Amino acid sequence: MTPDASPGAAAAAPQSTPEVSLELQVRLKTEDGQLLLLLPPETNSEPATASASTWTELWQQLKVRLNAGERFWQPNAEVQLMGNDRLLDIRQLQEIASALLEVELQLKRVHTSRRQTAVAAATAGYCVEQQPPVSSLNKAAEKPQSLAEPLYLQMTVRSGVEIRHPGTVVLLGDVNPGGSVIAGGDILVWGRLRGVVHAGAGGNTKSVIMTLQMEPMVIRIAKYVARGPETSPAQFFPEVAYVTPQGIRIGRASDFDKSQLVGGNG
Repeated sequence: MTPDASPGAAAAAPQSTPEVSLELQVRLKTEDGQLLLLLPPETNSEPATASASTWTELWQQLKVRLNAGERFWQPNAEVQLMGNDRLLDIRQLQEIASALLEVELQLKRVHTSRRQTAVAAATAGYCVEQQPPVSSLNKAAEKPQSLAEPLYLQMTVRSGVEIRHPGTVVLLGDVNPGGSVIAGGDILVWGRLRGVVHAGAGGNTKSVIMTLQMEPMVIRIAKYVARGPETSPAQFFPEVAYVTPQGIRIGRASDFDKSQLVGGNG
């Protein structure tokens, strides 16, 4: 016989397991015909047990997610890694790519708001799109939106690789045919430019493209477009491309004067 509870004693309330938001878990989903691998944010106010706060936890979540349930993707489908503010190095990106490869998926593009992750992804040979960090509405109201800090890369942008950055891109290396660089600010290539580049992608006509060897397939500044020369010049000089009232002009960097730039966004 079970004894009655003593007078005044309160019955213990059943403990409930806190719900874990989907945004705090590794997820794999399709959106607009693209396969997205979403990583939980690096920083959050939730309990430490609610999300993958370390690389080990993140890795375990990823393996479970990839191997759980039926495979709803086509073999060799390309994956867009939505890294958010996760700080990932080359080794971790390669481990993610290997895990995807085991289930017949290919890591193609890395989206991140962290410059270090963007550099690591580009160095590892993946397409990169760096977004500015998400700020609160109050912070956005305090000061106008400005360009992100420059992205510095030491690599060759090979065919099939695309680099996107909301600020200026400084590249120590070449842009090969089939490779592309898209920047909200200037594009400076300390090497041969033979691919496709788009400076001032947000509409800034004051952006410039500068390189040691200007042999682009196509160059764009804001809304202006120009094609590269069909034949290579006999001699190369550092050159700069900029917008004039007549369109994009390419001239020697030594002769360039910022007063030649047209003003404003357009």
